Amino acid sequence: MALLNLGIVAHVDAGKTSLTERLLYEAGAVTRLGSVDDGTTRTDSMELERRRGITIRAAVTSIRLGELTVNLLDTPGHPDFIAEVERSLAVLDAAVLVISGVEGVQPQTVAIWRALRRIGVPTMLFVNKVDRRGADVPRVVSQVRRRLGTTPVILTKVAGQGTYEARVRALGLDAESVVEAVAEADDAVAERWLTGEPVRAREVRRALRRDELTPLTCGSAITGAGVPQLRHFLTDLMPRAASHDGPPAGTVFAVDRDGHGRRAWLRLWSGCLRVRDKVQLAEGRPQTVTEIAVSEPGGVLVRSAASAGQIAAVRGLSARIGQHVGDPPRRDLYRFPPPTRQALVEPVEPSQRLALFAGLAELADEDPLVDLRLDEAQGEAVIRLHGEVQKEVIASLLEDRYGVKVRFSGTLTACIERVAGTGAAEDRIKERGNPYLAGVGLRIEAAPVGHGIEFRPGVEPGRLTPAFLAATEEGARAALRQGRHGWPVTDCVVTMTSSQYWPRQSRPHQKFDKSISSVAADFRHLAQVVVTAALGRAGTRVCQPIERFDVNLPADTFDAVTALLGRAGAVIDDTSATGEYLEVSGTLPSARIPPVVAALPDLTGGEAVLTTHFDHYAPVTGEAPPTLPHRGPDPADREAWFRAVPR
Repeated sequence: MALLNLGIVAHVDAGKTSLTERLLYEAGAVTRLGSVDDGTTRTDSMELERRRGITIRAAVTSIRLGELTVNLLDTPGHPDFIAEVERSLAVLDAAVLVISGVEGVQPQTVAIWRALRRIGVPTMLFVNKVDRRGADVPRVVSQVRRRLGTTPVILTKVAGQGTYEARVRALGLDAESVVEAVAEADDAVAERWLTGEPVRAREVRRALRRDELTPLTCGSAITGAGVPQLRHFLTDLMPRAASHDGPPAGTVFAVDRDGHGRRAWLRLWSGCLRVRDKVQLAEGRPQTVTEIAVSEPGGVLVRSAASAGQIAAVRGLSARIGQHVGDPPRRDLYRFPPPTRQALVEPVEPSQRLALFAGLAELADEDPLVDLRLDEAQGEAVIRLHGEVQKEVIASLLEDRYGVKVRFSGTLTACIERVAGTGAAEDRIKERGNPYLAGVGLRIEAAPVGHGIEFRPGVEPGRLTPAFLAATEEGARAALRQGRHGWPVTDCVVTMTSSQYWPRQSRPHQKFDKSISSVAADFRHLAQVVVTAALGRAGTRVCQPIERFDVNLPADTFDAVTALLGRAGAVIDDTSATGEYLEVSGTLPSARIPPVVAALPDLTGGEAVLTTHFDHYAPVTGEAPPTLPHRGPDPADREAWFRAVPR
């Protein structure tokens, strides 16, 4: 059975969901065309997707093209969901990048193209909306050359573009225009073509599959013009899913819930995965597969096994997106960047606070882009975000799935704190007001960037029970969630330097007596006081997120744009020419990106394409560091802490 896992990707409103619906309809998978405007598309299942006419979550559906089974992944196009796009790209065999024949190459088109190139996904371009007034295929082809930096090979010809009667016909692979385009990048074809020898279709097909060439077809997803030709070239030119023997290996690219519970979506690269198989994810214990449902032309159907190349929804695994089963191929997989904004989430009805917490915890479990921090003592939930539309998605999911209406407040740039030096502190039993039957000494020091938080027992193994050590580490990590300025502290080493405890005791003729014996909570609570005191002596620096940017702009706007970037605090480190456009790259504080994005269209006539991604954190300089109010009891205030967190 030949398989092709195909992604449909595009800038928002270019028509990728409409193209998916057209492919489903012409393959007989649906009996009537769904409409984005009417909210009747098969792949947009969320209420918000139907209401706004945008794709938010990647969806999988399957069709059959002759002897080829194609799993279609309809992915988001809105910039806030580029991470959803990229994590889906990592499991694809090929992709169709949809470009509007009216609007042409748009900012998100460039961002997605760069991701496709970086991950190494073979791609075909489909110029959509040739039936719309203003459609201009030659202009779009020119933009593809200039903006995407690739050599398009035009495989179809349009008659009557810009009218509803637009028609499309396929060109043979041995057509003069096709051979000429391929000869630009393939030396063997160029040699035969220049010497007047005939170039066969199989030679062109081989070059299109191998070289830095991009097949391009045209059509209209609404009228269906050009879609049969697209289907033909997909089966003729795109690579099939490889079928490898051996132990099962797969990649989790999505997690969701249906009426029967949680399921992990898996692309299987090799081997066969069966119900009741035990698989290992990351460093956890082996888990048992309890159900497998495979995406097929008839739907997502329960099967006893899934084989290499297939996409399956698997139950029984507590998997997270990006985890692997076995040892899949190490493609240039997308790394989830840390979110750069955060906001407080509150229920409109205070009585629904617990339901809000439960719903947010489930959403965070499904999606690593939902970075959640719950403070149950204060009844607060802080969520870190990648964009404003993500707020609307979370609010819609909470209302639709859990019946909880929410509001967001206090949105700001999400910073971190790093330890500046070395500090130590110690508390002993029954000294300085310590109410706990525990004594703890801790030292904190800076670690290299990216190290995270490391806890070292120091000299204590053998002196202290494992439960008390684990409780001390838990308390230390809890205290570091809010540093001296209120931000999470990271990249440090906490070492235990001393300890005291009272052994398990009981009064005569009685059972264990907590009042005269140490318990794990003593160490958990005291560790927060001690590590906070040590942190105060070491000092911290507030660090803000810095993003790497690439802006593609007309050459005559260079001075105005670089002046804007300079005022925003950007550091420009590279400028290169691409035809009539310049590519400017550098770094810029995340907090300064929104005003730059707002000003670019006016400065460049709407032609600038700006893409950004998180790069690193850097200390805030030249101004007072931003602070966050402390949430909950503050372990820096010993007396208040001991009152609020009694033994």
